[in-house]
Amino acid sequence: MPKPRKSENKGLPERWRSYHGAYYFSVPVGLEHLWEGKKQFRLGKTLPQAYAKWAERIGAQNNAQNISELLDRYLIEVVPTKAISSRESNLIWIKQIRSVFGTLKLSAIQPQHIYKYVDMRTTKKLNENGNMSGGKTTAHREMEVLSHCFTKAVEWGYIHRHPFKNEVRLKGEKSRDRYIEDWEILEMLSMKAQRIKGSVRAIQAYIRLKIITGMARSDLLRLTMSNLKEDGIHIQRHKTAKSTGKRTIYLWDPELRDCVEKAKAARPALSTFLFCKKDGHGYFNEETGKANGWDSMWQRFCARVLKETKVDLGFTEHDLRAKCASDAETLEHARALLSHADGRTTDKIYRRKPEKIASLGMKKAS
Repeated sequence: MPKPRKSENKGLPERWRSYHGAYYFSVPVGLEHLWEGKKQFRLGKTLPQAYAKWAERIGAQNNAQNISELLDRYLIEVVPTKAISSRESNLIWIKQIRSVFGTLKLSAIQPQHIYKYVDMRTTKKLNENGNMSGGKTTAHREMEVLSHCFTKAVEWGYIHRHPFKNEVRLKGEKSRDRYIEDWEILEMLSMKAQRIKGSVRAIQAYIRLKIITGMARSDLLRLTMSNLKEDGIHIQRHKTAKSTGKRTIYLWDPELRDCVEKAKAARPALSTFLFCKKDGHGYFNEETGKANGWDSMWQRFCARVLKETKVDLGFTEHDLRAKCASDAETLEHARALLSHADGRTTDKIYRRKPEKIASLGMKKAS
């Protein structure tokens, strides 16, 4: 009987293990000459590094029989094409999927397995690191990844049809419906700043620009002077650059120009970026896909708003983006502002004002 895997190795590919702060591959006896003569071949310090080295050494699986082997190919060919933040979450979710479904044959999975898994994961539990894991949202994201794996399995010729696509109806998550009122924006913009060129002024300029353009956080923080052209602000939405390639031009008007000038004036240094740090660099770290400095500023600003103004309900950057979409006169205008390819996304998630409809009596009277 093989020894049970240690908790830190569960969810890793076969013969992988984690120890001494890195990931290693236990080389089968007799194959050491293919792995530089080593019995334990070091793949990398992090999971992304390990999978990159694994892909370099062995390439893709050509004949996956079970879900673990399918996940291996998905990790090698699909995950690296995703945004950095998506890659990190995918690695975590796939490790969890593998620990439960890994040994299951591709032909054996059924819709009831998906329902049972989500029920199991909906109850949050302490993991081996002492943190809470699980929950409905996490379970849904994991099953979305598994579903995409099976979509690729059809493409790669492993199976003839997807075993549970359009056959599983998971109960949806409650959509956020917070609508920020105009007076709340005025409260945010009226907060006093200690310095003319500082974080409060920068965030206030950011809010002004966000509520009239609806630009996503990643696009706003990546704005440079080269985006400011003669006819308006030109962007290609970062999130969909590799899929829809959606491009948007926000045409100049007096209010938009004023917002941009306020953002320039709030910068602590001359920079090619519209929003920058004291050294003139942008906030986004393209290697990690994160903007930690900006996020810290934003959290401090939100805390001050709730403490020092009449605003008593918490708000997020998505709520500001939703305000722009909600205040647009038409759904099509809202869709264009948010650079969405499909208006259904705009309507479902970002249009948060109640729909006004004339009663039948009013129509008859007219």
